[in-house]
Amino acid sequence: MAEVQTAAKIKPAAADDAVAPLIAKARKAMAEYAREIEAKGQARIDEAVTALAWSIYKPENARRLAEIAVEVTGIGEVESKIIKNTRKTFGTLRDLLRAKSTGIIEEIPEKGLVKWAKPVGVVGAVTPSTNPSATPVNKAMMALKGGNAIVIAPPPTAWAASKPTVDAMRAELAKIGLPEDLVQILPSPVTREATTRLMELCDLVVVTGSQVNVKQAYKSGKPALGVGLGNAPVIIDSSADLDKAAHLIMLSKTFDHATSCSSENAVVILDDVYDKAIAALERVGGYMAAPAEKTRIVERLWLDGKLNRAVIAQGPQALVDVFELSPKAKSCKFVMAAETGTGKAYPLSGEKLSLVLTVYRARDFQDAKRIVRDILDYQGKGHSCGIHTKDLEHARELARDTDVVRVLVNQAHTFGNGGGFDNGLPFTLSMGCGTWQANSISENLNWRCFVNITHLVTTIPEDKPSEEALFGAYWAKYGK
Repeated sequence: MAEVQTAAKIKPAAADDAVAPLIAKARKAMAEYAREIEAKGQARIDEAVTALAWSIYKPENARRLAEIAVEVTGIGEVESKIIKNTRKTFGTLRDLLRAKSTGIIEEIPEKGLVKWAKPVGVVGAVTPSTNPSATPVNKAMMALKGGNAIVIAPPPTAWAASKPTVDAMRAELAKIGLPEDLVQILPSPVTREATTRLMELCDLVVVTGSQVNVKQAYKSGKPALGVGLGNAPVIIDSSADLDKAAHLIMLSKTFDHATSCSSENAVVILDDVYDKAIAALERVGGYMAAPAEKTRIVERLWLDGKLNRAVIAQGPQALVDVFELSPKAKSCKFVMAAETGTGKAYPLSGEKLSLVLTVYRARDFQDAKRIVRDILDYQGKGHSCGIHTKDLEHARELARDTDVVRVLVNQAHTFGNGGGFDNGLPFTLSMGCGTWQANSISENLNWRCFVNITHLVTTIPEDKPSEEALFGAYWAKYGK
């Protein structure tokens, strides 16, 4: 995920001065939005959500915001960010327009239950430098789908990219006659104190990015939805279509220069197909580092314990230069490095945010599962893993035995993990990791996270079994 950014200290009172007025304006905008919804119903919500989507999906905006994001943050790649701005937004809009999110959303007559969806309030959304445009829009769409307002808190280094994104959303809301203040952004310079104060004053905190911010959100005293660190390992099984697997891994690993938390950080290849799989990966642009080059990768990918900004989310030429790779690597798309261990002594087993792919050789499928679990135990537990295979029993076994929220089968991890048009996961840019990574959700962040539910409960014919029905088997086996 995005690196933790430091900010100049300001007095808490200054944070109040910056944040409290935004919250007040958000509540006023919400009240007006509620009147619109009362008068026009679900259709008005869906107009608002569509307006936000169009603000970034519009071709000229998708490109402009992608270019600004790369220019401001210095990470990622413009064409990939255009795809992210459009594909994620389009998929999320598809999901949202298919859902009813106000008034009665479900009736279960046989249980005597009627469910009403209602807003959670003002959402404080912390967003990462890796997605300074797509993530704010994604969260705003979900928030407004629930009838809420939202205030965006980007990292200081991404504010100048997130501000035009928020401006575009506000302009589109104004165009359809809704209050612009349904979507706001913390003023620059964004400080740790202001972000913390936003968490304290809003009604729901949603955090993507820095794990420091995630932990702070859970300490804020407000309901918080934080998501965890990625470090996705993917198995290439003996039965895999090796060329297809290599192609999907290449597409996923190289997308936006590996900024995604869902980018493959390691591939675990079974011994009986190892050489052929490496050859397939080399055919799609992978370069296998020699032992001496691997040493330089480890030494230079991290500086003073932090990822080297000269390498993370940069193109392959930066890796060739910084790591002093062989001339054979000149035209590569990503770099592979063979590893045998996991944990702090083996830093390549962790998340790298770069075009470096760690490669493990597994004796058999059981050993491959062990390596995946070891990688995730070090970093990324709960997030996700994947497998390329024709043996769906192996896929089911991996899901059964691995503590992750998502196990992707025969998919490009970056494109499928946050929802895809060919899988059933909801589109999102924020992926919960469950209690395995101290997260409150074990699903993809979605609009249902942004509503409260009122249950109307009426009586039904008594549903009370006999004591014999409940205890009979126990009594027969163990006595009373």
